[in-house]
Amino acid sequence: MDFPQTYRERLLATLATIDAEKVTRAIAWLHQAREENRAIFVAGNGGSHATASHFVCDMVKGASFGKDSRFRIVALNESIPTLTAYSNDVAYEHAIAEQLKNFARPGDVYMAISGSGNSPNVVRAMEYAKSIGCRTLALTGRDGGKLGALAELNINVPEPHMGRIEDAHHVICHMICYSFME
Repeated sequence: MDFPQTYRERLLATLATIDAEKVTRAIAWLHQAREENRAIFVAGNGGSHATASHFVCDMVKGASFGKDSRFRIVALNESIPTLTAYSNDVAYEHAIAEQLKNFARPGDVYMAISGSGNSPNVVRAMEYAKSIGCRTLALTGRDGGKLGALAELNINVPEPHMGRIEDAHHVICHMICYSFME
């Protein structure tokens, strides 16, 4: 069997592990946040940073354009000057939480994406978000790590392969986005 076929088969098995009921709950949370004019903050690192940015783009444009009710959603990892300032002057693990301290309010939603579930900056931000009464949502892989244990709602992809975890996170994000687009 060649590599692409094997990867595809393993990916399909990974996608079958996505808990659709939890995705439905996440959709309900974001619907409620939109209706209550709450802010939604999304963060991740590396590939998860790219997933967070893609998700926010889909929600800002695809799920909001031309609609009376729009999403107030931002990817916290998009401000490179802010991230590098905190990383240089304080520590990278504080970069997301410190931004939340400027913007987040009780009832807002913090969504963290991490394949390992152990990225210190998104974990620390999850701790802060919980402490002020934000709803906390995580997309994790493997065993969920520290992030999964902290989140009020953890959509875990119990897969060891980072590529397939990231693939599944993209699919989950599209499930959420397209529920508002279609």
